[in-house]
Amino acid sequence: MRRETFHGGVGLVMMAALLLGAAVLPAGAQPLNQPPEGFVALFNGRDLTGWKGLLKGPYDNPDKRAALAPEQAKKLQEEADENMRAHWKVVDGILTFDGKGRSLCTAKDYADFEMLVDWKIEPKGDSGIYLRGSPQVQIWDTTLRSVGAQVGSGGLYNNKVHPSKPSKCADRPVGEWNTFRIIMIGEKVTVYLNNELVVDNVVMENYWDRKKPIFPTGQIELQNHGNFLYFRNIYIREILTAEERLAGFVPLFNGRDMTGWTGNTNGYYAQDGKMICDPKKAGGNVYTADEYGDFIVRFEFKLTPGANNGLGIRTPLTGDAAYQGMEIQILEDSHPKYAKLQPYQFHGSIYGVVPALRDCLKPVGEWNYEEVTANGRQVTVKVNGKTIVDANLDEASTPQTMDKRPHPGLKRDKGHIGFCGHGDYLEFRNIRIKTLDQ
Repeated sequence: MRRETFHGGVGLVMMAALLLGAAVLPAGAQPLNQPPEGFVALFNGRDLTGWKGLLKGPYDNPDKRAALAPEQAKKLQEEADENMRAHWKVVDGILTFDGKGRSLCTAKDYADFEMLVDWKIEPKGDSGIYLRGSPQVQIWDTTLRSVGAQVGSGGLYNNKVHPSKPSKCADRPVGEWNTFRIIMIGEKVTVYLNNELVVDNVVMENYWDRKKPIFPTGQIELQNHGNFLYFRNIYIREILTAEERLAGFVPLFNGRDMTGWTGNTNGYYAQDGKMICDPKKAGGNVYTADEYGDFIVRFEFKLTPGANNGLGIRTPLTGDAAYQGMEIQILEDSHPKYAKLQPYQFHGSIYGVVPALRDCLKPVGEWNYEEVTANGRQVTVKVNGKTIVDANLDEASTPQTMDKRPHPGLKRDKGHIGFCGHGDYLEFRNIRIKTLDQ
């Protein structure tokens, strides 16, 4: 039963530059261990901080690991870490495996994520990357035709029902660096190898128990098959954390297209993991295809100077979300053109109804984090960790709303969630939701 490990890379910093429009290092230059925007480094380029050894069989199986008593798990992990330190070293900023010992694992579990990693193998090299503790995104020497390696790296090798092979061979010659960009959301995996799409949103099967779907969370592993391996520039962007997944959150936006959204899906589009509101493509509103009643929605947003948008909640697909539903202001409210705003118009306010506390936003061009909870008649808004609205809708609209206008949407107990454009460019990412409906 073959389970692959992973190496390679075309140069992750170069990949990041291509993705994000940064300058590309000159040929032969050693890239710095600098994560691209939105990513953090899994490997610091100096030591094995953040990594642990793989428990010896049969406890390489996630289900069997989970069943271990705490003291037994601790003892086995100590042995595994000793094995790790003996065979995984950092040499000139490169994570290097000596061809002996066991695989290397992240100390942290992950749910939905985007990962970037450079890898390199030697002749007859064979490796792979386990996702959520399961094999694997394949890495191998494409000259090993006797085992089918001519198809190339990047495939979900252990799939039996869903596609297991990459759509094309995009490997660089053995001995050169390759780069993976791996995106995992739910059960589905997308893989780019050296900027070429080789796996397109394919279900990854559970190798350990094929009757069950892939684990919702788990560690990432750098697998080995007894070969020298080299890794560098290992970065990750969490789309949904393991804690959120276990708490019941699910993504609303997959980062690759507008699946699950309706409305102006031309003015809003997916690009490099972000949802772009682009007024040059008509702007307007975009809504979730599904309706939600009580929920917690979390997202990140980046403003441009004077940008104006809004988060519509419990809104219908037609009419003005600020009145027919509710609109939580998304606004670069420090801009001079907003000097005469009403209190209920600043960022985070329930438009026309509840004013928000001020001074919660980061400087223009930086990512902000927002959480909105709608639970019955109570609506709470947090921005960058600060609670700026915590209001009862009945109390806030009795005897009338602050703007003295009708807001029939306040009575709705269910509706769509949407972004309401007002002719400005903004970016959103990591949009996820937990329903609270009983």
